[in-house]
Order: sequence, then structure tokens, then C-alpha cells
Amino acid sequence: MSTLTIFTSAATTTAAATVTVPATRVSDDRRIPAVLGSDLEVPVKGGRLAPYANLDYAASAPCLEPVSAAVAAALPAYSSVHRGAGYASQLTTARYEQARHTVRAFAGARPGDSVVFTRNTTDATNLLARSLPRETTVVVFDTEHHASLLPWADAVRLAPPAFPGEAVRAADDALAGIDGPKLLVVTAASNVTGELWPIAALAHIAHRHGARILVDAAQLVPHRPLNLTALDLDYVVFSGHKLYAPFGTGVLIGRGDWLAEAEPYLRGGGAVKSVNDDETEWHEDPEARHEAGTPNVLGAIALAAACDALSATGWNVLLREEERLLGRLRAGLATVEGVHELGLWGPDHPRVGIVSFVVDGYTAREVAEALSGEYGIGVRDGKFCAHPFVRHLLDVKDGGCDDTTASAVRASIGIGTTEEHIDRLITALRELVSRR
Repeated sequence: MSTLTIFTSAATTTAAATVTVPATRVSDDRRIPAVLGSDLEVPVKGGRLAPYANLDYAASAPCLEPVSAAVAAALPAYSSVHRGAGYASQLTTARYEQARHTVRAFAGARPGDSVVFTRNTTDATNLLARSLPRETTVVVFDTEHHASLLPWADAVRLAPPAFPGEAVRAADDALAGIDGPKLLVVTAASNVTGELWPIAALAHIAHRHGARILVDAAQLVPHRPLNLTALDLDYVVFSGHKLYAPFGTGVLIGRGDWLAEAEPYLRGGGAVKSVNDDETEWHEDPEARHEAGTPNVLGAIALAAACDALSATGWNVLLREEERLLGRLRAGLATVEGVHELGLWGPDHPRVGIVSFVVDGYTAREVAEALSGEYGIGVRDGKFCAHPFVRHLLDVKDGGCDDTTASAVRASIGIGTTEEHIDRLITALRELVSRR
């Protein structure tokens, strides 16, 4: 059991109270936690059932067992937050604010940084887009996920860089020519190739030009530790559903001044201090100001439980296992004639557990459907909400979501991936290629 003190704040109208919160943290045995659905069986050709090989973690990761347990523990006392005097409401408020504290620590945020819960990474990025000072110029690479590419009313878009140093140089040149407020937007790990971006160097360049930096960490945080303070980042965004907490939440973490001065993202209860006939007074606190309405309490609790579970396991343990499996996957793909891995910066550049590829003689959809229907393997096919980047990698000019000829297959791994899943994929691809 742990004791939390609830203090009156901009988002809280109840008096200070001490509430005992039942413990929901994982144990300290440092074993890799299990995922739900590891025993799932799916129908395949011939009418039989096959164990499911989930290689689609980059789209949505399965739920960790400690996350499910934390949500189950919170459900019996589920209630409103910030405005209720009853014990269930006080307990739920304590859990919700404890989740905010946990996520802040997980991201290595500065003590004064705001942590605003949202629906997902896309929602968090759009919240920041709505909060930019007037005349802010945004600089963004064409390699970004649409969530980072599209929210800006007017952006300077940079071509895919040929190597990491070119990314830094391109950002340097672009920011140097811009007056007024400016924001550099970049991913930490590509959702297409898994390649890691030089975010520390890009942050340094941004600050040298008086700009701020927003980092999309959605694909980083399930695979690598994040320390916003050490990297000197201004804002980061990520989603629970990528982080083994599929309960519909995301987060924007970062400096509060732009958020405090912006119009509320949503207008409604919780974001206001008072509503009078001729004036509405909004909270200055960014967390209250931009979290109008009843928040996704269970999503926040789930996200915090995932952060706790990964931290308790230890990143060294998780990284060793991922590197072993990723090496097995990439080495196996390299043995299959006609399979071509996609990459921006070469095969030796560091990456997380994401690999995209094409197969000679097949569209990406044909490969994905065959893997699912015949072998019980789940992968993703398409352009992965990164149309300009995938077209660049495939060297094609046009093509949207429905264009299966300009798409790729993506296999992504995480906690719960086994050697058998990877070996089954390689065997299946080898058999598919042999049919051409």
C-alpha cells in the first residue's frame, strides 16, 4: 500500500486529503513481464488453428499483464476526478495524478514541465500545434509520420537526409533563415525503418537558433529509455497503445509557457476557474487548461503501469532481448532471395525492433494476406501513415493508401516476440518466394 496526499490545485476543488492507494506496481524480480494474448490461436488455411505470431507491435502493442492488473485494481473504485468529495473520487484522483507523476519520471522530464494527457500521439501533437505562438514557423522532415507532418498550418518541409549528419545540417540551414518563433519537429525512431534519429544533436541545433524542438517518441519509448532533461528536449509526445497500454491515451510533456498562454484545446468543465455572464476565466495551469471534461482515467493508469513495468524490468534486460531477436530477424530476411529491406541510412545504423521490406513479384498486401491466412502471422502492409517517406524509399512519385504497388511490409517486434515467430516468418517468406 502507498499513501498519497491530494493537494488543492488548479484542477482540484477539494481540500487537501490523504488517500491510501492500493499498490498496483509490478514486483522487483526484474523478469520481462508477459503480454496478454500470447496463447491466442487464429484460423489459417485448411480450417485449422495456429498459434498467432504477432509481428505488428509498431501499430499497437499487446497489453502487458501488469497493465491489465493495474486497470483491474482501479476499476472497483472508479469515479470522477478532481471534483468529488467521496472516497472513491478521492482515490481515483490520487491514482490519476500519481499516473501523471509516474509518466513524468519515466520520460525524464524537468520538475516544472507539464504533462497533459491526450487521446494518443496524434492528439498530443495537434494540441501543441494549436498552442504555438502567432507567426511560429515549423520545420519538419518529409520522413515523419503523418501525425507530425500534417498538423501544422504552414511548415518548412525538408527532404529525407542521406545520412544523420545531413539531417543536422539541413535543420541548421533551415532554422538559420527563419525569424520569429520556430519549432523543429522530428521523430526519435522511424515507424517505417526503426532507425534512430540524432535527436540530441538536433536539439542542440534548434536551441542555437532560438528554436524549440518537438520529438515524436511513440516508437522510441517501447524500446529505449527516454530522458527529456538529458537530451534537452522541449516537448515529447507518445501513446499508450504503442507502450503495451492499449486503453486509449497519449501524452504531451514539455515546457508549460506556450500551453499556458494558448486557448484551451477543449472548452468545457475542468478547464475553467469560473463562468460568468460576460466572461469565462480559464485555468493558467496547462494540465487543467487543456484537459477539459472527464479524462481517460483508466488510460492514464494503464500508461503509468506500463512505464512502471518497463522501468522495473530494466532497460538492459529489454535491450539485450530485442537486439538478439532483431538480429535474428534481419539476418533471416537477408537469406531470402527477392526480399529487400528498406532503410534510409544503411544496414548498420542503430534501430529499434522495426523492419520494413518488399518482396519481388508480390504486392505488400498479397504478402501480408498470405502470411496471415496461411501461416498465422500478423504484419502490417501499406505506407504506415508516412506516405512521402515510403515513396522516397521505394523511389516512386505518387501513391496513396489504396495504391498497393507502392507499399511495403512491416514486421515489428517487442515483448512477447519469440524465436519461433521470427523463424516462421522467414520460412513463410521463403516458401512464398519459391512459388513465383
